[in-house]
Amino acid sequence: MDAGGTPPGEGEGEGGGIRTALAGLTTRGRSFLAAGVAAAVCAYVLGQSDLLRVGLLLGVLPLVCAAVLYRTRYRVAGSRRLSPGRVPAGSEARVHLRVDNVSRLPTGLLMLQDRVPYVLGPRPRFVLDRVEPGGRREVSYRVRSDVRGRYPLGPLQLRLTDPFGLCELTRSFSAHDTLTVIPRVEPLPPVRLSGEAKGYGEGRQRSLALAGDDDVIPRGYRYGDDLRRVHWRSTARHGELMVRREEQPQRARCTVLLDTRVVAYEGAGPDSAFEWAVSGAASVLVHMLERGFSVRLLTGTGDSVPGEGADGFAGTSQGTADSAGLMLDFLAVVDQSDDTGLSPAYDVLRGGTDGLLVAFFGDLDEEQAAVAARMRQRSGGAVAFVLDSAAWTREPADVAGPLGRSEERLRMLREAGWTAVLVPHGATPEEVWRLADRERTALAATGGEGTR
Repeated sequence: MDAGGTPPGEGEGEGGGIRTALAGLTTRGRSFLAAGVAAAVCAYVLGQSDLLRVGLLLGVLPLVCAAVLYRTRYRVAGSRRLSPGRVPAGSEARVHLRVDNVSRLPTGLLMLQDRVPYVLGPRPRFVLDRVEPGGRREVSYRVRSDVRGRYPLGPLQLRLTDPFGLCELTRSFSAHDTLTVIPRVEPLPPVRLSGEAKGYGEGRQRSLALAGDDDVIPRGYRYGDDLRRVHWRSTARHGELMVRREEQPQRARCTVLLDTRVVAYEGAGPDSAFEWAVSGAASVLVHMLERGFSVRLLTGTGDSVPGEGADGFAGTSQGTADSAGLMLDFLAVVDQSDDTGLSPAYDVLRGGTDGLLVAFFGDLDEEQAAVAARMRQRSGGAVAFVLDSAAWTREPADVAGPLGRSEERLRMLREAGWTAVLVPHGATPEEVWRLADRERTALAATGGEGTR
């Protein structure tokens, strides 16, 4: 934010200026004014001229302070800097404020105040002493939120006061900033899950076959091509230099599905099942991007990250941080939907993908478990993390029935080829990620899904 302060009274009519000045009287100023009027009335009734002088002094002093303060011309510039501008839930960010006096006159006593949402903490206030011409003052404060989201900061407010504390006027800067609180991201171990074996350059589909010379598709020589790639048989046939075309590998793909149905989760707040699912999805997508996968984020409503390509965001050494940032920004504001089914997400997945599918499901009834089971048909491997909301909101002794129902849903998913894991209350994404690896290994040992 970078803006100049608005001089008091500028752009206002005379009547509006007077009302603004009188509205700025503090409790002390109003008390002085009331005492002055009362003393003047008593002096008139009693005929006491000395009391009348005291009343005039008490009544005129706050009016003079208001007029002088209102006519004061301060030219100041304010700026705000966030460090960092994107912070995980539960972590702190520091906000740096800077005030520059761009006029040729010194300022008086200034009170600086920044407006912040209540979830970030109390409203910060700072008292700045006299700022010399061309001088600056810098202050900072910390904000912290356990709830993800995007929070506006500002506008920055400057409160002017007279030396007696009888009048106080507030001037606001115009610009705002936004602090993005993203879900918690936990590092995951590099386990090998089903569907991941088709890594970069080893996909099921290739742009060109590389089985031998008969499969080589040459192209014309271009300046800078390595002469070791010259294909002499094609050169002789075409009468010009031809080179072997480079391998066009198929990048391994991963789709992260987040169940956002409001009926699938119970409870709310930072420790709820839905917030755990959002954090788990964030951890997986960052992990897969770092491993070089093309990652797509999909919600239960079929929505994806704006600007996402057909295969998702590619995880490259240069673009991994940017891709992860876009997805985390999307997850920072994702909310639960009123949809009761997973059909919109299934329709998107039915378009076809042979990569890894990692899903975070809430409560599944029999119908939605069948829809989730069909999602496995179009993926090279599928891992499901199922959150039983009852286990997150009730006592263990009260959830025997729901737990049995969850086991039935897990069985349906496993029979369809999923590596399905029930997420217990208090588990970390790292723990269930390792648990999924052990589940896959057990399935492979018994002739189940196994590694592809």
